[in-house]
Formats: sequence, C-alpha cells, structure tokens
Amino acid sequence: MSPNESAHAHDDSHDGHGHDHGGHGHGGESTSSRKLAAVSLINVVGFLVELAGGLAFGSVALISDAVHMLFDALAYVMAFAAAYVAEDYGNGERWSYGLHRLEPFAAFLNGLFLLPMVGFILWESYQRFLDPIAIGTGPTIAIALGGLLVNIGSVYVLHGDAMSLNEKGAFYHLLGDAGGSVAVIVSVLAIELTGIHVIDPITAALIAVVVTWSAATVLRGSGEIFFLKTPLESDEIRAHIRDIEGVTAVDDFHAWQICSQITVATVHVETDVETMADAEAVTRRIHDELAGHGVDHATVELSPRYADRDVHLDTHCH
Repeated sequence: MSPNESAHAHDDSHDGHGHDHGGHGHGGESTSSRKLAAVSLINVVGFLVELAGGLAFGSVALISDAVHMLFDALAYVMAFAAAYVAEDYGNGERWSYGLHRLEPFAAFLNGLFLLPMVGFILWESYQRFLDPIAIGTGPTIAIALGGLLVNIGSVYVLHGDAMSLNEKGAFYHLLGDAGGSVAVIVSVLAIELTGIHVIDPITAALIAVVVTWSAATVLRGSGEIFFLKTPLESDEIRAHIRDIEGVTAVDDFHAWQICSQITVATVHVETDVETMADAEAVTRRIHDELAGHGVDHATVELSPRYADRDVHLDTHCH
C-alpha cells in the first residue's frame, strides 16, 4: 500500500459509528426529558409544602431542606430544558455534534447554584444557634416525612442503569434531599426528647455539608467533560490496538466526551499491510475495538512508517 493510498484510511461510517451528529440516539433522551420534567414538578410542590411548614412551625432545618428542594427543582428545570433543546434543535450541519454540549453546561450551572444555598443555610443556622425557638414537633415531622416521600418517589423515577450527567446530578441532589428530610425528622425527635433546641441549627449545618458534597460531585463531573478529560483507559486501549493484526505502532490516541453519553476518539496508527483491502480490514478491526470500549464516534488514520514521523508528531504537540 502506497503512502498516498494509506495516508487517511478513515472509516467513519463503519458499523453505525458514522458522524450523524444531529440525530444522536444516545440513551433515550426523550425519556430523560420526561423524567426530569416529572421530578421538577414533584420537587416544586415539595418545596412549597416544606417552606410553609418550616415558617409556620419554626424549624430552620425544615426551611433549609425546603430551600435545598427549591434549588433542586430549578436544577431539574434547567436540566430538562437542556435535554429538550439538545433533542429538538441543532440538528443541522451548523452544529457538528448538535447541542448536546448543553448537558454538561447545565449540570455545571446546577452545581454552582447549590453553593449560594450553603451560605444561606449556614447563616440561618448561626442565627438560630444564637436565638433558639420552640418547634412544632408533630407537624414538622409530618411535613418532613412528606418531603422524604417526595425524594424517594423522585429517586424511583430517575434511577436507571445508564443515567445521563444531568440525571446523575439530579440523582445526587435527591439523595441529599432525602438525607436532609431524615435529618430533620431525627433532629425534631431529639429535641422533643432532650429539650436541646440547638440540635435544629446543627442539623441544618449538616445538611449544608451534604449540599456542598452534591455541588462538588456535579461540578467535578461536568468540569471533566469541559476540560476534555479522557474518559477511557488510554494505555489499555493503545495496547489492544497494537495487538490487532496489521498494526505495527499506535502513534497518537485521543478520546473525549461531547456530553456524558457521546464519546469521541481519534487514533493514528502505523501499519505494514500493502493493499487497500487489508487497510480497510485493519480500520474495521480498530473501529470494533474502540466501540467495545464505549467510543461512539471514531476517526482512524492509517499510514506506513515514514521517516519524519517523530518530527511531524512533535510539531503538532502530540
């Protein structure tokens, strides 16, 4: 195979791995949108009930949990909007991968929105620590139980084997909410038994810790996508590709994510095959190997070894 024949032996359409970026069918996104919309509505109702109860019966922990639920509801609305836009718009050639990048962007904003809530909860906890008040035990427990049921129902709606980044963000929020509701119930019972009212602001501060963990989890996941962290084990994939018959070296391999459900990779390999048919067979095997590692879209470049390979790669900073 001559250098001119093999310099760019791409097979981007092999076995369904083509670059039809406008119409990705990754993971049932319509279902994802419906789930996020349902969870948004459930949590808005839960927020209103918990906020009214916290104000009426004097529990700052319940108010904190209500605010947590409000921000979660807003996060779900934003996640729903991002999923809806990614599904229905940006399908033309103008957007190479559609608008799926909105998913990590919305998740990042969701994480940021959690941080002001931490400050609010800590401030309210401090004020209540300085000036404790009596709490309506029965009604507060009843409302917290209602909030817990809301969280459990939402977790049931969202939970699945392959959640998107936004669904994972919502899932972590919901776990934090459920923990907050449990903490409210336990703290109210503890106050009733001991008469120590400072337990309420301490519980609210613990909820703030959970919220911070949730924010860090979502920010880290979305940040890894934005800064193109490789989602795959590059050394392992390189080794597997080198083991393919006809491959003599793997010069270059890059992998990144457009969103949590679309992984893209490029690979440049050297080959010792001499015919176009053999080159196509090698390319096909490389595509199969990458697909087995979860790559949705791959670009494979084959070439024979050439004298200035090291200079070429150094020039392009690979």
